[in-house]
Amino acid sequence: MPFLCLAALGIVYGDIGTSPIYALREAFFAHDGIAVIPANIFGVLSLLFWSLIIVISIKYLSVVMRASNNGEGGIIALVALLNPWKTEKTSRRYILMLLGLFGAALLYGDGTITPAISVLSAIEGLEVATPAFKPYVIPITIAILIGLFSIQRRGTAAVGSLFGPVMLVWFSVLALLGIGGIIQHPAIFGALNPIHAVYFFQANGLMGFLVLGTVFLVVTGGEALYADMGHFGIAPIRMAWFILVLPALVLNYFGQGAIMLANPDVRQPFYQMAPDWALYPVVGLATLATVIASQAVISGVFSLTRQAVQLGQLPRLNIVQTSHESYGQIYIPFINWILMAATIGLVLGFKSSSNLAAAYGVAVSMDMVITTILAFFVAYRWDWFPRIAGLIAVLLLVVDLAFLGANLFKIPDGGWYPLVVAAGMFFIMATWRRGRELVGRQLKGDTEPLDEFIASQDAKAQRIEGTAVFMTDAGTKTPPMLLHHLRHNRVLHQQVILLTVHTMDMPRVPAADRLKIEDMGSGFHRVQLYYGFMQANSVPVALRFASEFGLDVDIEQTTFYVGRESLIPTSEVPGMMVWREHMFAFMALNATKATSYYRIPPERVVELGIQIEI
Repeated sequence: MPFLCLAALGIVYGDIGTSPIYALREAFFAHDGIAVIPANIFGVLSLLFWSLIIVISIKYLSVVMRASNNGEGGIIALVALLNPWKTEKTSRRYILMLLGLFGAALLYGDGTITPAISVLSAIEGLEVATPAFKPYVIPITIAILIGLFSIQRRGTAAVGSLFGPVMLVWFSVLALLGIGGIIQHPAIFGALNPIHAVYFFQANGLMGFLVLGTVFLVVTGGEALYADMGHFGIAPIRMAWFILVLPALVLNYFGQGAIMLANPDVRQPFYQMAPDWALYPVVGLATLATVIASQAVISGVFSLTRQAVQLGQLPRLNIVQTSHESYGQIYIPFINWILMAATIGLVLGFKSSSNLAAAYGVAVSMDMVITTILAFFVAYRWDWFPRIAGLIAVLLLVVDLAFLGANLFKIPDGGWYPLVVAAGMFFIMATWRRGRELVGRQLKGDTEPLDEFIASQDAKAQRIEGTAVFMTDAGTKTPPMLLHHLRHNRVLHQQVILLTVHTMDMPRVPAADRLKIEDMGSGFHRVQLYYGFMQANSVPVALRFASEFGLDVDIEQTTFYVGRESLIPTSEVPGMMVWREHMFAFMALNATKATSYYRIPPERVVELGIQIEI
């Protein structure tokens, strides 16, 4: 348990652990009209504290994390718990699926903002030491980001072992810096009383409400708690939070508040808590912590992308497993370089962490609203005291919607960015899914029932030695690629395997349940492989395993027949507008080949070309 708690510090709490660098500063200096006076300091600190308690301690750690998909969490896992994939498009579960997929798309915007604001806010600490560093802040930030994204291809297994200890030091330093500030004004603990938050809203009106948009920065790592649940389990995450993370964060925020009470002119309260001799070490440690926070977000985007590909929401991409010990250690080159370009573009465009804070929070606050809604319907589906679950959901939605409402005012100042990214990703997902439906409909249009086909081949088909594998779905129709092959080559292998790969609505499928074999007679076998949406597919490994079920497959004597579809957009086939059909055809052309995605040996593959009008 202690080891898992230490590991959770590095992966789960990186994002929320770096918020003290900028959160309290932005609460005062991102808005005109919020005076740095004792009443406002106590009010904002009270909001910070109770946000951590309500959103993190109660909502995520006590409520949402109970919605476990075989131990896994995250918005995709939450959607999968509703099992919406085969429901009617007008059904409630299908609509909830669309809502969940939009929530997943929002995380792509967050995946570019978090590295930019985290690293930039850390490097800005150099300006506290001397203004001479100001011209170098952006170049240093970009250099660190380029280095961070460049090492992704090597995997994070090696440096990942350092994440936990570094974050342990980081949270310890947060607590020590906070204590140093609190000693000057111990009365700052009066901010624990929520009445100060009430007085703050009464005194500041609309401006007080807008401050919620920056107060929200203290809980932006909340989604990571749920998404990374499967890596460590609920108990270590909860223990790390209540024993170390929460106390360290509260002490640091209150220490910053005490410093601001003593000197209202402070502009960088986090760094100005540090003694002069410790400033450079704190900046260095903050940089390490923000790199770790960024790494956790990047890894999360990789994991989210793989889940979306597995569930058929995105085209196949080249996914590299960088560790044999840790399944979560993956690298997706295309996503990596897109993230790097977007992150550097944000740094160059917004130029400061204060400007980036205006773009940060809209996507995460929307995600939190969506998570609450989906969690309620999961609880309702599982019959978890529906009335109590409904009451809890309403109370949590009041808080979530308040944060969302305050963040919506950020849209003109940069909050539009994650929304544009999310809309783009959601549109790509919708186009890909709809396009695959149209292709499947066209392929199935002129096939015959499979049992009739097999019976007809008994007498007339010429058979040759070896095994042929045709990738297909689990329907009762003859695979179009099989008909195409027979039409052109006029022979069949002695053993024909119709192989279907299913991605289940669970994170992982046990090895014992991964294979199903059906003997269809005349040398035909249907083999169905079952994988969870967080598992990597490997067809050769599965076929070797099939020998234990009586199906002897020699991979060296097996030929895999794979269709190479040439898509022809046309207005004559209903289903999508022609420009979307062109977009889908482009994605299909550039998708990773099935041979690479399913780890099929390329020297054993025969591609069959077929033209399809969509």
